[in-house]
Amino acid sequence: MSYDKVKVAEALFDQNVSIIMAELESGPKESVVLSSSLGITESEIKIRLAYLAETGFVIVSGNTYSVDSDKLAKFMENDENYKGVVDGLTELDSYLN
Repeated sequence: MSYDKVKVAEALFDQNVSIIMAELESGPKESVVLSSSLGITESEIKIRLAYLAETGFVIVSGNTYSVDSDKLAKFMENDENYKGVVDGLTELDSYLN
């Protein structure tokens, strides 16, 4: 499936989406659990994750959300912006240590 890499990156790094993604790092979660944990409605979660679900980065099964970790890792490895941030942090760390 093809997707707009810029739009995926914008979605992943959007603070409203990244808090949900952080909750999904530890594994699949039901929307009611995410809603309770994050203090946002289940419909808001669905809206915020819509593009990532459409592109397969987020998997929706009924009311349960999970992340396709392999797809996400491959995207991050190939994303120039992400690589630039990581390289910059690595360089900064080398100066500090």
